[in-house]
Amino acid sequence: MPSMSELVGAATHELRGALAPVAGADWSVPAGDVEWSCRRTAAHVADDLFSYASQVLARPAAGYLPVEAVVEDRGSNAEVLDVVVMCGDLLRLAVDAAPREARAWHPCGVSDADGFAAMGALETLVHGYDIAQGIGVGWLPPDELCAPVIARLFPDAPAGRPAEVLLYCTGRLPLGDRPRLTEWAWDSTVRDEA
Repeated sequence: MPSMSELVGAATHELRGALAPVAGADWSVPAGDVEWSCRRTAAHVADDLFSYASQVLARPAAGYLPVEAVVEDRGSNAEVLDVVVMCGDLLRLAVDAAPREARAWHPCGVSDADGFAAMGALETLVHGYDIAQGIGVGWLPPDELCAPVIARLFPDAPAGRPAEVLLYCTGRLPLGDRPRLTEWAWDSTVRDEA
């Protein structure tokens, strides 16, 4: 099983691999049911990864640092995917460098470095699904990447195929006889170590 920092790298590389073949498509279309365009959604993923790396390194007790990653309009869609991978690498490096006792604020609960890595992987996989839906690519995030994200951020998640459970927990899909969620949140608080 990969470490949480390795999970971030695997998720960003998976996203780029799934979407690079359609980088020439029109990314101004909505990303699935998200109100943003596919391109704006990819830029959001990059900014989240950058922001999570910032939180892990600076360890603020309240709020996000007043900094963000901005993807310039001049960049191609393929370059935007490269930015996502680069920001994922920043988060991976930050997580690897953080001491185990490091904690930082997040609106879903003060978290440790592994929690921020799981949140980064979640943003990448779930919004990757949104972008794929918008462009018309039949792609689901890999089960082996979804399972550790669910275990870390959704401790009360129902059983099922990990990709489908993650998309259910984030309000993307129904799961069996469970209707699609209209409200949801993850739990980024630090887990007790056994």
